[in-house]
This record gives sequence, C-alpha cells and structure tokens, in this order.
Amino acid sequence: MKYMIIGLFLLFAGNLYAQVRGTVKDSTGEAIPGANVFWMNTGQGVTTKEDGSFSIVKPSKSHMLIISFIGFQNDTIHVSSKNQQLDIVLRDGVELNEVNIVTRKLGTMKLRSSVMNEDMISSAELSRAACCNLGESFVTNPSVDVSYSDAATGAKQIKLLGLSGTYVQMLTENIPNYRGAASPYGLGYVPGPWMQSIQVSKGTSSVKNGYEAITGQINVEFKKPQLPEADWVSANLFASTTNRYEANADATLKISKRWSTSLLAHYENETKAHDGNDDGFVDIPQVEQYNVWNRWAYMGDHYVFQAGIKALSETRISGQANHGGTMHSGDLYKVGIDTERYEFFTKNAYIFNKEKNTNLALILSTTLHNQDATYGRKLYNVDQTNVYASLMFETEFNPQNSFSAGLSFNYDAYDQHYRLENNTDNPLKAFEKEAVPGAYVQYTLNLNDKWMVMAGLRGDYSNEHGFFVTPRAHLKYNPNDYVNFRLSAGKGYRTNHVLAENNYLLSSSRKVEIAKNLDMEEAWNYGASVSTYIPIFGKTLNVNAEYYYTDFLKQVIVDMDSNPHEVAFYNLNGRSYSHVFQVEASYPFFKGFTLTGAYRLTDAKTTYKGVRMEKPLTSKYKGLLTASYQTPLGIWQFDATLQLNGGGRMPAPYELGDGQLSWERRYGSFEQLSLQVTRYFRRWSIYVGGENLTNFKQKNPIVDAANPWGSNFDSTMIWGPVHGAKGYIGIRFNLARNSE
Repeated sequence: MKYMIIGLFLLFAGNLYAQVRGTVKDSTGEAIPGANVFWMNTGQGVTTKEDGSFSIVKPSKSHMLIISFIGFQNDTIHVSSKNQQLDIVLRDGVELNEVNIVTRKLGTMKLRSSVMNEDMISSAELSRAACCNLGESFVTNPSVDVSYSDAATGAKQIKLLGLSGTYVQMLTENIPNYRGAASPYGLGYVPGPWMQSIQVSKGTSSVKNGYEAITGQINVEFKKPQLPEADWVSANLFASTTNRYEANADATLKISKRWSTSLLAHYENETKAHDGNDDGFVDIPQVEQYNVWNRWAYMGDHYVFQAGIKALSETRISGQANHGGTMHSGDLYKVGIDTERYEFFTKNAYIFNKEKNTNLALILSTTLHNQDATYGRKLYNVDQTNVYASLMFETEFNPQNSFSAGLSFNYDAYDQHYRLENNTDNPLKAFEKEAVPGAYVQYTLNLNDKWMVMAGLRGDYSNEHGFFVTPRAHLKYNPNDYVNFRLSAGKGYRTNHVLAENNYLLSSSRKVEIAKNLDMEEAWNYGASVSTYIPIFGKTLNVNAEYYYTDFLKQVIVDMDSNPHEVAFYNLNGRSYSHVFQVEASYPFFKGFTLTGAYRLTDAKTTYKGVRMEKPLTSKYKGLLTASYQTPLGIWQFDATLQLNGGGRMPAPYELGDGQLSWERRYGSFEQLSLQVTRYFRRWSIYVGGENLTNFKQKNPIVDAANPWGSNFDSTMIWGPVHGAKGYIGIRFNLARNSE
C-alpha cells in the first residue's frame, strides 16, 4: 500500500489545471452535498462535497455547466473563464401556501465526493422515526446496530462492523466525545431534535481527530445559530404508550451581522415502571433528564469563533418493582444511576486565504462527568475529567493537492469508588489518569475527482503506554459518473477503562476479575467498497457493496464464557477479528416513493483462554427493508421499516440442579416492524407511529429474576427486545427565519 501511494503521488503531482470552482446550495442557504456538476455534451463531471463545494476542469469546447440533484430543478450556467468562481442556488419546487415541497430530498446520502466510505443521515431521515435521542436515530440505517446492553439499566450500545461501540469513535462536531464513563449511557445524552445531521464513516478514518477510531466514526452535527437555515424557534413534543414524555425547544437570536446565539433545551420523563413479562423486574427504566445548551458564534471575514456550554442532569431508576401485581417484601434489588455532566467547547479559526482554504484552527474542550451508580449492593461512582485540545493547519496548494497538519492533546482522569460484590464492605478506590500529546500530517491528492488519495500519519505518546504510530490511507477511483471504488487501510488504538465502560455488567451476580497491566488495544482495519448509480427508467438505482476486515493485534477480552459465574477482563492471547460484508440498494419506484433494501453478513471471532469462538450476542446477519412515500404536495408522509435480525451464540451456559441449561446455547432470528405517519402543515407537523409492532420479546431476559441476591442472577444475557410493541405521538413546530 505504501509504495502504491508513493507511486500515485509521483505520477499525478505534476497535473495542475485551472479550475472552475463554486458552491451549490438550496434556497435557504443550506449546502447540497452529492449534487451532480457536469459539462453539457461531455462525460466530464464531479459531485459536490459535504459543504456543497466543487471544482472542475473546464474543457475547451464546452461552456455550459449543468447542475442537478434529486428533488431540485436543474440549472444550466454559461461559463466563459477557466478560473471562474460560481455560487449556485437550486430551486426546489413551486411554493404553495401550505407547503413548498414537490419532490423529496434524500434522507441518507452516500457522500460521493468523499475519499472515505461515508453516509450522511440528514434531518429529513431523522424525522422518519420517533428519534428522541442518538440511540434511536439508526432505526433505518443498515450499518449501525443499536440494542440494549442489559435488561436492568436500559443502557444501549451500538455495534459497527460486528464489534462493540467502544471501537467506534464518537464525535460531536468533530470533537471526540462520550468516551469512558459516558459510553454506556451516552447515546441517550443527545436529543434527536438538536441534531442537524449524522455522518457515519466506516473503517479507518482520518488521522485529524485522533487515533481511537478502529471500526469507524460517528459524527453528530447540531443546529448552529450562524447558519441561514436556522429556525428562529422550533419545538418538539412527544408522548408514548409507555408513559414517556418529552419536550424539546430551541431558539436562535441574530444579534448582529457577525454575532448569533442559540439556546437548546430538552426534558424527558419515563414516568411509570413497566413489567410486561411479569418477572418482577422493570423492563423499561424510569428516566428523568434535563439537558440545556447555550452556544455562540462570531462569523468574521477572516476570524471565526464558536463556543458553547452544556449541562445535563439524569436520574435512572430500575430493578425489582413488583411481581404479579404484589409488592415484594424484604430487601428489593434496585438499580439507581445519577449523572451530572457539563461540557464546554470553543472553536477558533483564522482564514489566511479563502481561495486556497488556508486556515489555522484551535479547538478546546473540557468535560466533567459525575456518575453515582448502584446495582443492588454493588456500586460504581466515578468523576471523570477530560481536557482536549487540537491545533490544525490546512491549505490547498492547488485544486489537486491539499495538506493538513496539527498538534493534539488529550487528558483523562478517573476518580473511582466501587464495590464489585453484594456486600456492605467499604468501597475500593482507584485513580486513573492518561495524558496523550500527539501530532499528525495528512496529504490529499485529487485528480479531477477521478482519482483521490488521502494518506495520513500521526504519532502520539501516552504516559501509560508509551509512543505509538497510527498510519492510515484511502484511495478512491471514479472511472465514470456511475461507479465509485474505494480502498482503505489503517491502524487504530484505544485505552480500555474497564469499569467505566462496562459498569452495567455489575447488574448480575457474576464475579468480576480484572487482570493487571492491561495493554492498549491495537488493530488494523482494511476495507473495500463500490458504489454504483445506474440510470433505469429515468430514475437512479443506487447500489453499494462493501467488505471490511478488522484484525486485533492487542485487545482487552471481555470473557463471559470461561466461567459462567464470572466476567473476566484480560489481554488477548490468540486471534480476534471480524469480517463484514454488506450490500444495499435503493430505488425511487415512482414519484414520492423510495424503497431501500440491505443485507449484512458478519463473522466475528475471538480467542477465549485458548479457544477461538464466535463473539457472543452478535447476530450472524441482518436484513433491512425500508419504504417511504410522500404524497405529491408533501402533505402526508408514510414510513415503514422491517428488520430481520439473525441468530447468534450465547455465552456458555451452566447446568441447573434439575439438569436443565441456564439458557440456550444459541438464540434465533427475529423480526421487528416500525411504522410512522406524518401530516405536514406550513409551520408544524404531527406524527403518529409504532415501534416493534411485531411485538417480539425475548423470553425471560433476566436469569433467576425471582432470586436477585442469589448466585445465578444475571440481567446481561440480552440479545433481543425486552419490551413489546409501543405507540407514540408527537408534534413538531418551527418558525423559520424567512417566515412572513
């Protein structure tokens, strides 16, 4: 790979062309990524980047540039100069009193212009489901799985490329976030109505944001007060049949031409304890959360400044409640988790040359995360402090060659008090800290968007693990406008904070064994994908196929097999890997209707004390079918999602006194159906829907629920839904800046 990249650099470094450059936006000023830009009567074209920008070589015999995108009217522009700058606005239909939608924008888009394999989930896609928080935003996404970690706490985890979400780097506006103690419950800390879009990058990623991404990155972009499309006021009210209520509101104030600010607020309350299977344990925990965020922006000609401060308070109550309608007597098994979280960030950028995108940026972020958790008589209390700084320089030597370099610093401190057994002993204390300064360089070669190569290298030094190097490389080839090929290879590292990231496993009687001197985790990731855009009957069939291989050199094993009454954490001795193959197709069969289908195969195996086995609680396959229809005037929208979740292996069971197994060795496949109907009005909409309408529930998700203080109690053997069908209703309202 190294010699191929060097050869490409030498081959193409001399290809310098004059470029026509510009941006493509909609009527509100929002950038349109993935728009087609091509010269009339030629095969020469490009697609716009994530920020709507493009650059294209002007041929000598063509002067008419055509810009098109699904859901917008085509635009044709006469271009006379080879170095012309264009600002293009596409119109999206005829405006009516009630609505102004005549064709639909895509909800999930493959970013054609990106050298990495990236999907962008837009706000239109997020509104297709209840989407009350980040953990509920991937219902219609075939790549990201979200499931409960256990049946007691309500913690949700994501899986990408067949591996735990701890191997996915979580970012908020390209700042590493929700690490360590926040990872078990962090998906619930991001309200859905706050999000503008989500970018999912699979496989190895850019070295700019650090060394931690092993299976990919998920970056959340929030509503920003400085954007032209920011609403003056918007709100979202939600209620479900499980007695969950939410209220979201945000307001934007344009103080001056340069300054703007916004305030975002969120409140949720799951007011009632539910025990649908009558086992005496709550199926859905009672959660009350307050979340508020104030952010500011200054947009100068050369200096740009953003800052924000967030505060979150959450109480989570679960555990033993009742049995058969009768309250238990004696000592109830209770789960209680109280969280206080505070975040502050600031971004500063000075733009030296707009044409060459030459800028210097400084990002500073501080997070304080305080959690007090009890699991029966076990407890885990942690105060985590994180400080992050990144200084980045970027420039484009010319449209073909761009360069980025930077310095970074990350500091984590964990002040922990814990009791790992159900006794009344005084809690143990532990203090962990890690400081990691680092530096990186990254070079991108773009030859007319036909060939793109991005190579990056970073070096970091951990006071706990020493110096390590992270190489990453991406290659994209577009032989024509209809096919994109991508290859990627790179390394990733992460420090495992065992109790902070896995304390939900304390909701069982399992003994916890943690080996000393745990290594830093280290893995290679290799990926290949092809995206095709096939014109059929005047519409475009999108087909994507991809394969990823993750190979661990070092890993901290979470072993629930060697001893069914124990969970052990120790260093890998043997092989651990995952193979993932996925194919996805989407086609708009008729006006307003789009059907998407996807299928994924996963082969993930790990060596547990000398025995290589399938990773437990990991489905072998997944199928997804989504259908969406919007009426011609955009007044009604109907969405349906059907998931087929394949079976997998359970952790090793043990024999009960009567000779029966504590649980089956494998679990089977199951289906889930979600539906939603939305009625749009000029400034508001109402939506009604249902989740898990197949009403599938895992039978007896809690092992020995009748005896939570006994040696067999375990709430972590979760592979399916723990609650049945539920319905919901919601109202959205927005007052746009351009409203009369």
